[in-house]
Amino acid sequence: MAEAASPPARLFTWDEIKLRSGRDPERWLVVDRKVYDISRFHKRHPGGSRVISHYAGQDATDPFTAFHLDKTLVRKFMKPLLIGELAEDQPSFEPSKNKLLVDDFRQLRVTVEKMGLMNPNRLFFFLYLIHILLLDVAAWLNLWYFGSSWVPFLFSGLLLGTVQAQAGWLQHDLGHLSVFGKSKWNHWVHKFVIGHLKGAPASWWNHLHFQHHAKPNCFRKDPDLNMHPLFFALGKKLSVELGIKKKKFMPYNHQHKYFFILGPLALVPFYLQWYIFYFVVQRKQWVDLAWMVTFYTRFFLTYSFLLELKSLFALFFVLRIIESHWFVWVTQMNHIPMDIDYDKNVEWFSAQLQATCNVHQSFFNDWFSGHLNFQIEHHLFPTMPRHNFWKVTPLVKSMCAKYGIEYQSKPLLTAFADIVYSLKDSGELWLDAYMHN
Repeated sequence: MAEAASPPARLFTWDEIKLRSGRDPERWLVVDRKVYDISRFHKRHPGGSRVISHYAGQDATDPFTAFHLDKTLVRKFMKPLLIGELAEDQPSFEPSKNKLLVDDFRQLRVTVEKMGLMNPNRLFFFLYLIHILLLDVAAWLNLWYFGSSWVPFLFSGLLLGTVQAQAGWLQHDLGHLSVFGKSKWNHWVHKFVIGHLKGAPASWWNHLHFQHHAKPNCFRKDPDLNMHPLFFALGKKLSVELGIKKKKFMPYNHQHKYFFILGPLALVPFYLQWYIFYFVVQRKQWVDLAWMVTFYTRFFLTYSFLLELKSLFALFFVLRIIESHWFVWVTQMNHIPMDIDYDKNVEWFSAQLQATCNVHQSFFNDWFSGHLNFQIEHHLFPTMPRHNFWKVTPLVKSMCAKYGIEYQSKPLLTAFADIVYSLKDSGELWLDAYMHN
């Protein structure tokens, strides 16, 4: 007996899909012309509800390709969500997007994979982990051998702050699945590095960071902008908007001055230090909490043999202050000076170039920033191992030149200064709009 023919696929237009953007219970998105209903699934999405919901009503082909290692496996889990496909007369992505640019970037992605640039060098990451562990041991041995006077005390604080910064870059690699070929290995080692070496939860990092990559510098979608407008007026358009609406939570025209207090000085020791515990308890992430406890247990037990309780807490505060400055300046130098706006749903290539810039390559810059001086390449190819960023740079620059898209790269100190200058400029825009509207 012949099998019954499969029912014809439902066909949709982009106008229908755009209506399911999450403003009502229905949320649809498109991947490779297939239409998926994520209305219920988004809450169970392993990468978090928000990151997939940010593409509701849009084409999600490029972020889907960018974020997943085993796409064949993921597509199997997507089958129950499939409700149809684009009608034949519909383009593969929204009509407003540049077809040639989208096609060229997708071809670039194929070229990069054929060149082997998505394959990690495990020795690189192993040696990187070893250098972190050696610095950690050196900090303890320094106090053990030289005593706890001010000079060895501060030197150990510097070493421990360096450990925290460098472990932060390594956990970033693992979180992006760029160290091992299998997702599960990246996830397991990620919990060790961020949990045991840094005392932070992997689930918290995943929840926030993938949203940032999905929609960088997009107000209301990029969580890195969540403190706007409570503390800072960011971006030209949004600063003017705040001024017109007479919003004055802070004296934004002075934000380039108080940034040094509320930014690098306070973020980690005064905000994230307690918030990460609130996060894991609220979301019942008990495995992450257990890993975090091992960090604090190890730190306070090992250093209690060398320091009095007051000095022990002082050392912990010093390393968090160093880590906080390091983290804030490096992570913000590539984004705050760039375009900040609402989501315009532009091409993946354009979106990343508008929101990111690079810092010139050097051995020190690569090490100091964990290769985040190649922020453009990292945002275009989030799972690419960092040691290959420089190899894809010429191809990215060539594409930028072809389409007249600016590729920004600058010296490290210039990048730091541009954070302050951009805050000053946007603060002045806010003040002018506030006073004259």
